[in-house]
Amino acid sequence: MRIAIIGAGNIGSALLGGILKGGVAAPDDVVATVATQEHAEELARSYPVRVMAGNNLAAAEFANVIILAVKPKVIPTVLEEIRWALREDRILISLAAAFPIAEIETQLGRRMPIFRAMPNTPVIVEEGATCISSNEVATPQQRAVVEAIFRAVGVVCHIEEDLMHAATALSGSGPAYVYMVIEALIAGGLKMGLSHEVSTRLSEQTVLGAAKLVRQTMLHPAILKDQVITPGGVTISAVHELERHGLRAMLISAIETATRHSRHLSDKLIEKLRKDA
Repeated sequence: MRIAIIGAGNIGSALLGGILKGGVAAPDDVVATVATQEHAEELARSYPVRVMAGNNLAAAEFANVIILAVKPKVIPTVLEEIRWALREDRILISLAAAFPIAEIETQLGRRMPIFRAMPNTPVIVEEGATCISSNEVATPQQRAVVEAIFRAVGVVCHIEEDLMHAATALSGSGPAYVYMVIEALIAGGLKMGLSHEVSTRLSEQTVLGAAKLVRQTMLHPAILKDQVITPGGVTISAVHELERHGLRAMLISAIETATRHSRHLSDKLIEKLRKDA
């Protein structure tokens, strides 16, 4: 497998690291492109792969798996640049939020295996959550290849593409919600007299440990929550306060709102592409 990462920014370079560390591909079989020579030299110092400033077509011609890790607004430009390197025996993976597979097919004017993936920022520490969807051309073997790439940097879920907006709202934007929870826990510890260092360490480990317990026990979070609560104890008084202020309702509404906004952005993007065509 030869892999090209077009646009190796934060997410792209995190994928690059996971691919190499997980043994998905050898360094000689991976190439990455970035916008500037300075960034290319910086990335090459971090990873033993060929990194080029521009030259997207050359990178795509080298690979049989091409990952587009660029912003949605430049997808049409990049596709036009690399279109002659794209064919049925190669895999194209787009990480561009709100850019549907059907639009990529329209831009290319040909059929080939196309995947859309929504990784989140914890892929940087190999604890990402990535949702994947594909077009009808993709085979089970090709799906396994794509899954292996993203499994190197976290957990992978396969979903229908029309659910990608919900996945974006939940796991794509989700780290921001969790950071806000951690920030609030730290502030609560500070208010009650804990030092900033102690409050931070306790907050981050509490969130990390709770998530790990959900994963390893496979128990519903409500069951694990009840295991912490004792009658008339400290935890139930805090849970009552959280319920009174609508913590769960706020998070549910946040995901609902973000899903609608993702769909709105996609509709606007498609409308613009139609006007520019």
